[in-house]
Amino acid sequence: MITSLLRPARLWARLFVFAGLLVTASLRAQAPAAAPATPPDPTMEQRVADLEAYVNNTARTPDVASKIPGPGPGHNAWQMTSTALVIFMTLPGLALFYGGLVRRKNVLSVLAQCMGIAGLVTILWWAIGYSLSFSGGGAIIGDTANMFLNGVESGKTGAGYYWISDLMWAMFQLSFAIITPALIIGAIAERMKFSAVLVFVALWMFAVYFPFAHMVWSTAGLMCGPLNPNAAIKAIDFAGGTVVHMTSGWSALVLCLILGKREGYGRIPMPPHSMVLCTVGTGMLWVGWYGFNAGSALGADAIASNAFATTTLAAATAGFIWAMCEWFTRKHPSVLGFCSGIVAGLVVITPGAGFVSPTSAVIIGALAGFVPFLAVAYLKKIFGYDDALDTFGVHGVGGTLGAILTGVFADEKINSVVGPLKEGLLGAQLKAVALTIVWSVVATAVIAVIVKVTVGLRPTPEVESAGLDVSEHGEDGYIL
Repeated sequence: MITSLLRPARLWARLFVFAGLLVTASLRAQAPAAAPATPPDPTMEQRVADLEAYVNNTARTPDVASKIPGPGPGHNAWQMTSTALVIFMTLPGLALFYGGLVRRKNVLSVLAQCMGIAGLVTILWWAIGYSLSFSGGGAIIGDTANMFLNGVESGKTGAGYYWISDLMWAMFQLSFAIITPALIIGAIAERMKFSAVLVFVALWMFAVYFPFAHMVWSTAGLMCGPLNPNAAIKAIDFAGGTVVHMTSGWSALVLCLILGKREGYGRIPMPPHSMVLCTVGTGMLWVGWYGFNAGSALGADAIASNAFATTTLAAATAGFIWAMCEWFTRKHPSVLGFCSGIVAGLVVITPGAGFVSPTSAVIIGALAGFVPFLAVAYLKKIFGYDDALDTFGVHGVGGTLGAILTGVFADEKINSVVGPLKEGLLGAQLKAVALTIVWSVVATAVIAVIVKVTVGLRPTPEVESAGLDVSEHGEDGYIL
């Protein structure tokens, strides 16, 4: 009798115990995971090693709570300066350089295109461009992990390099993203609608720029030899020979062919309206280019110093050689020749600035003054295309030349990154060149056709004849 009365009580007790175990297990499952173990405080030797790493711009002491957890002041300051210099290249440098080369009725259209591109690309970069360029493990394109700059913080480091702010790295790369499509407008100046320019650039960034920034500079990139041991093409590009100059230069050629020649091209003179503006813009480009090339060292170190020196030597040499070529063939060295040569020298040295010696930079500069000169002076006449401001001749031909010469002159004594890649480097550079040309040409052709059948590429002949300044922007560059 007593036993029969106790059985239900025991059953309920067991049920309560079982329920308690279930609740406990559920709470444990829902509880947050234990925080990772805090790295130990650094020893004095480790703190000294951390300081030495900062001074040398190398990796921090691993698995130790650094007393310098954020960006290193000196290196980060140089990165901020470099970013400002590259933005200075576009506004006002490129705007004045191109603006001086067009006719006076179109000067404001060039400035508006540069400023419009700067705004559009910045918004795209913040929204998704940075993420597609530098996040994720794909070989060709990134993912959406850093959309709206999510997780990109000013106090964190490592996204770009050891001692620079992740947010500053994103802004530095934004400055490259701004100037690249702006270069294209030189080939189609004076004859493309402003609306068409913006639509073209928006599509081009997704089809060309974001993939190439990822392939060449991301740690998982298809052509990033220095950072990706599994890269299919182990090429090197210090500051944008393929990513910036080849993509924009070859795209510019295709776009100007599809767009057609300016009204009256070959029948009426179309000289630059202000060589003064062009020359001032050239000087600004040269100064800004130090941020472009020396800033790509990602710190104020010996590689940055080398890039600064090689940039100076190549630009000056190329400007001189181009003018001498004109003197020999046309009996006078023009200011436009000096300006074109300087920009060509800057373009050609860009992919190798941190990889080649000063002497190699002089040789590269001499070739930069000669080969693009031939493309501008003779190749354009032979094939009859209207590359209005010689974007293809300088950036397409020059960027291609620079990428190849980097494979010839890159020296592990200048930059240790070259050492493991030196064997077969020229072949890798040629493969990167071929891929860049094919991709840029095909993508640009498709985009140009899309823009042509949607918003249209060109203004009416009457608008083009009157000039784009008043017709498209309601303003005059000069009040007479």
